[in-house]
Amino acid sequence: MTKTIFFSVGEPSGDQHAARLIRQLTNPGGLAIRNDERIICRGFGGPSMLAAGCRVDLDLTRHAVVGIVEVLPKIREFFRFADQAEAIFRSGSVDSVVLVDFPGFNWHIAKRAKKYGIPVHYYCPPQLWAWGAWRVHKMKRTVDHVVAVLPVEESFFNQHAIPVSLVGHPFFDAVQEQQLDTAVMRRFHQQTQSGERIVAVLPGSRDHEVRSNFPIQLETIRRLHRELSETGETVRFAVAAYRDKQCLWCREQLTENDTDLPIDFYVDCTSEIIEASHCAMMVSGSVSLELLARETPAAVIYRVGRVLHAVGKRVLKIDSVTLPNLMAGRKLYPEFISVGDPAPAIDFLTETMRAMLQDSFYYAKIRRDLQQLREQHASPGASARAAELLRSRLFPVSGVAPEKNSHTAQTQTRRAA
Repeated sequence: MTKTIFFSVGEPSGDQHAARLIRQLTNPGGLAIRNDERIICRGFGGPSMLAAGCRVDLDLTRHAVVGIVEVLPKIREFFRFADQAEAIFRSGSVDSVVLVDFPGFNWHIAKRAKKYGIPVHYYCPPQLWAWGAWRVHKMKRTVDHVVAVLPVEESFFNQHAIPVSLVGHPFFDAVQEQQLDTAVMRRFHQQTQSGERIVAVLPGSRDHEVRSNFPIQLETIRRLHRELSETGETVRFAVAAYRDKQCLWCREQLTENDTDLPIDFYVDCTSEIIEASHCAMMVSGSVSLELLARETPAAVIYRVGRVLHAVGKRVLKIDSVTLPNLMAGRKLYPEFISVGDPAPAIDFLTETMRAMLQDSFYYAKIRRDLQQLREQHASPGASARAAELLRSRLFPVSGVAPEKNSHTAQTQTRRAA
């Protein structure tokens, strides 16, 4: 007997996470042909899901928007998409719904699925534990089971008596699967063999992040270069840009006084740079998970405006902006939120990076702590664990409630009170 899972995925990163999950659901053995014909996947998603064998009824990733200003003009269009999903639910052909992030739209999908009694699962759920905790009531009304990717999520939903299973973050699956560019790695190897240490410079993935944070990183590079040159230490700074225009903008910030700076610029080589680096200075974001996976120490900054900072202090319920720190419950990655005068952030970055480069005991302790956290929470296999959970709920063992099925050691399922 076949079962159909409807996915609703609206962002490129979610498209990739869902694609890995779909492969594990339909082809858990990794064979050239499907070996679980009981499961059919369809829904809203993107090209990665299509390539994984999912029937994509709508490429929702083409309509991804951020912020109320971008959302408002598309509200009518998104309601039309929700109507399209409801028509599919009404047909009786869907046995389960899996939502991936994209909460503004996915709340509507969940609500419409529940109208027809379809079980709803939320994979990579919205960060209610960080802000907007009042939305947990929506989760209680419309979601049957949360498939959590972070320990803090498991704790949060447990506290609110919502069934939850911790499977781990699929980002670590992506790191394991990625093939590093051998030519780039060979270049880095030659540099390190010659005695140079590489410092990764990660200015962010969004244009506004790069423009706000790279000037702080660049001034830190200038200071460190002057200081390290006096001690005879050789360090090269590798700037990892996500797009060509970001790389060009970063280059344009160099002045005629920077001709001797040991700095190189790369596009789409972030993983290679992190793997080869002694340490990193980074802008807060999901890239911190890759730093953890590769056990690379880093100093974290994030520059925000005064208004956003004031609002954030009121609504955010967390004491760190770095995911590995939240996973560890302490600040393994030193971090600094920059508001107004950039000088304190430059001082913080300079002092922290100097310690990572010159204090071997401090550096070794960070590496040990990162290794311990990686072993505890950053192991790959999240996609397989999530697929196992969904499969057990689609095809429960006779006489055993799905919530009580046993999973891997990392997966813990709990029933709502």
